[in-house]
Amino acid sequence: MTNVLVTGGTGFIGSNLVLELVKRGYNVRVFDNNFRGKLDNLESVKEKVEFVEGDIRNLNDVKRAVSGMEVVYHLAFINGTEYFYKLPELVLEVGVKGQINMIDAISDESTVKTFIYASSSEVYQNATEIPTTESIMCVVPDVTNPRYSYGGGKLMGELLTLHYLKRDDLKKVIFRPHNIYGGAMGFEHVVPQLAKKIFDATEGFTNNSAEITIQGNGSETRAFCYVSDAVDGIILTAEKGEDGNVYHVGKEEEISILDLIKRISEYYNIDLKINTGELQAGSTPRRCPDVSKLKELGYVPTVTLTEGLKETLSWYKNYYLNNK
Repeated sequence: MTNVLVTGGTGFIGSNLVLELVKRGYNVRVFDNNFRGKLDNLESVKEKVEFVEGDIRNLNDVKRAVSGMEVVYHLAFINGTEYFYKLPELVLEVGVKGQINMIDAISDESTVKTFIYASSSEVYQNATEIPTTESIMCVVPDVTNPRYSYGGGKLMGELLTLHYLKRDDLKKVIFRPHNIYGGAMGFEHVVPQLAKKIFDATEGFTNNSAEITIQGNGSETRAFCYVSDAVDGIILTAEKGEDGNVYHVGKEEEISILDLIKRISEYYNIDLKINTGELQAGSTPRRCPDVSKLKELGYVPTVTLTEGLKETLSWYKNYYLNNK
């Protein structure tokens, strides 16, 4: 069996990736310090994976995790918009220092033959084309805005992957996920945030009408990709992706935030009044990837937004009701 390391493997995308890798017969090692992730996310495979607890900022910890691995998926990072604004120094330390540690460890570990780096759609900010291809210019619009600690850190990670990691016998691939969602995805993202607003406004879903205030006017768009589809795409980048290439992971189904809220309120059977507000500085008005490059590798997302939202919103309803 192929030995595979997943950093950030107890997090949302990481744990789902681990579950699928185990299902496909890989020998999986997980590296995390559970800052945002939880070992509970791997409960169903805890006897089948090796867990190495450690800090991506500590080179010795990283070397211990990388030892003997053949494929490395590097997902460890600090995600969640509120962290970008509140803890930019931590976001950058984990992202950039962690990436340098990972590269240094891999440079000394000849068993590693494939390195997959998880970047982000945040590297584009206001993309000049929608749907956005991988060749569109990446940008950090304002270095004084702490929000860009995340997008800037991810972009630095891409540069380090392609130009600092020097091993001719190593395949290096980057994927940029676009608005991946699902149950247990955390609470700093748009779908769980809207679910929480409705939960609070309806006093725990006890009222069938409510009023909420959102950022922006609701015309902003996103293209949501359910986590199981995303995981299929991520594994494809490792198995069939070309060395030195960048691949979008996501879906091309663009939806406005107002339409998303309508779907959420319909699922919860709530008559909802929406008040608009100001966008946070640095927020992106439109985001939708072109995933044709990944489709050429065989990527076929199958989960509709209706199906994915049903699973996700059910999870958050149960969570909020059980954690009042």
